[in-house]
Amino acid sequence: MNEISGKLVLDDPSKKTWTPLSIVFKPHHNAFTGNYDINVLIAALEEKDKTVVWHDRRNAASTIDLDGADDSLFGIVLNVPARRYALLWKGRHWITMRKIGGVWYNLDSDLPKPMPFEGTREVRGYLDYVLSNGGEVLLVMNKKE
Repeated sequence: MNEISGKLVLDDPSKKTWTPLSIVFKPHHNAFTGNYDINVLIAALEEKDKTVVWHDRRNAASTIDLDGADDSLFGIVLNVPARRYALLWKGRHWITMRKIGGVWYNLDSDLPKPMPFEGTREVRGYLDYVLSNGGEVLLVMNKKE
C-alpha cells in the first residue's frame, strides 16, 4: 500500500513540493492512524483486475445484486464513521464484506473473527443501517472480459 500511495503522489499532476512535514502528512496516507485513502484502495484493486463502484446512498441496499449469477460482485467495502480512543478521536473505519461459499461475511478487523450473515436479507439490513448512519458503500466488481 505504501508503494501504491507513493506512486499516486508521483503521478499527481498537481503535486506539491516536499516539506519536512511530508513525512507525517502524506496526501494518501495518514501516518498517525495508518489509514490509506480511497484512491490507494481503488488503485490496489485495479491492479487485481477489480473495479470500484460507489453505491448511490439515495438508493436502498435492495438495489444491490447480492446474488448475481454472473459473479460480477466480488465484495463490498464500507467506510463508516468511528470513534476511537475513549471516544476522543472521531474518524472513519474501513470494513470489508465478502461472499464465500455462498455465505456473506462481515470481515471487520474490529471483530474477533469473521461474522457470517444469516442471508441476503440480513446483509441488506446491515447495509441500509450503514447508509442511514453516514456510511459509504463501495461495490468491488470483477472486471468483465
